[in-house]
Amino acid sequence: MKIQLTIAALGVASLLSFGANAASMVTNQQAQDMNLQPLNQTISVSGINGDQTNIRQVLSEKADAQGAGHYRVIENNRDDTFHVTAELYK
Repeated sequence: MKIQLTIAALGVASLLSFGANAASMVTNQQAQDMNLQPLNQTISVSGINGDQTNIRQVLSEKADAQGAGHYRVIENNRDDTFHVTAELYK
């Protein structure tokens, strides 16, 4: 029983730590104020249905995969689906 409780606790802790380490969206002013260093890379997401929360989650995951701590949206288009491009920052 203690092993199951320990495994469950570790599972919850890993879920919470993912959110704490996820790349965050910043504005141009925030990037300047925080002295963030651009990685000279961009990421894009296209063809996603849903709302801005879904887009932010996908952008955050892509930014994390590139080793970025922050991203700034530089293009945001919506027809039937979203197309968003973001610049990455360390």
